[in-house]
Amino acid sequence: MALHFTWVFGFGLLGNIISCLVCLAPLPTFYQICKKKTSQGFQSIPYVIALFSAMLWLFYASFSENAMLLITINSFAFFMEIGYIAVYLFYATKKDKILTFKLLLLFNIFGFGLICALSLLLTEGTKRVHVLGWICMVFALCVFVAPLGVVRKVIRTKSVEFMPFALSFFLTLSAVMWFFYGYLKKDKFVAIPNILGFIFGILQMVLYLIYRNPKKNEVAEPKTQELSEQYCSDINIAMPKLNEGGNEVFEAHSAKDQTKEAMDVTNKV
Repeated sequence: MALHFTWVFGFGLLGNIISCLVCLAPLPTFYQICKKKTSQGFQSIPYVIALFSAMLWLFYASFSENAMLLITINSFAFFMEIGYIAVYLFYATKKDKILTFKLLLLFNIFGFGLICALSLLLTEGTKRVHVLGWICMVFALCVFVAPLGVVRKVIRTKSVEFMPFALSFFLTLSAVMWFFYGYLKKDKFVAIPNILGFIFGILQMVLYLIYRNPKKNEVAEPKTQELSEQYCSDINIAMPKLNEGGNEVFEAHSAKDQTKEAMDVTNKV
C-alpha cells in the first residue's frame, strides 16, 4: 500500500514539474511578441481553453479526495494562462482582441459559471465528483485538440514557425506522467484524456521534424523566373528602323525580342 502511494505521488510530482515546464514553454514565443510588438498571427484559443481547463480541474479537485497535486499544478497554470492572455491582448489586432474577449466570455465566464451553478444545485457527494470529472475530461481533450489548428497551418504552409518544438515535447512527457498518475490512482478522468494527449504530442513532433527545414530557395526561384518573364513580356520598346524610302519608322519590340536580336548581333561580330 505504501509502495503504491509512493508511485502515485512520484508520477504526480513528475507531472507537476513537467506541466510547469509546459506552462513555461510559450515564454520565448511571448518574448518575441513583446519584442516585435505584434501577435504575429498566433491564436489565443489554446490559452483560453487551457485557462478554462485549469479552472475546471481546480473545481473538480476541490471536491475530490487526495487531489492536492492537481490543485498545485492547475493553480500555477491558472496564473500563467492569465498572464499569456493579457500579453496577447495588449499586442493583438483589434479583430483578434474582439475574438479573444468573446472566447473569454463564452468559456471562462458564462460557461464556467453555468457549470458551477448546475453542479452545486443539482448534484452532491460522489455524483458531483463524477459529473465534474466527465466535464473536466472533455475539456482536457479540448486542450490537446486545440493545437490542431496550428497543425493544419504547419501542413499548409510547410513551416513550423507557429508550432514550438519545446511545447510539443513537454506536452508529450506531461501526458505520460499524468496517465500513470491517473491509472495508479484509479482516476479515469485524469488517465483517459492523456492517452490522446500523448498521440497528439507525437504527431506534432513528427511534423516538426518533417517541416523544420523548408526548401525556400526551390520555391522562390520559379516564382522569380516567372515574374521576370511576365515583366519582360509586358515591356515594349520602340526601335528605329529604315523603310524602303530611307525614312526612320518606329517598330515595337518586346524586351525578349530585343535581347534575342542583341545576342544575334554579338554572335555575328
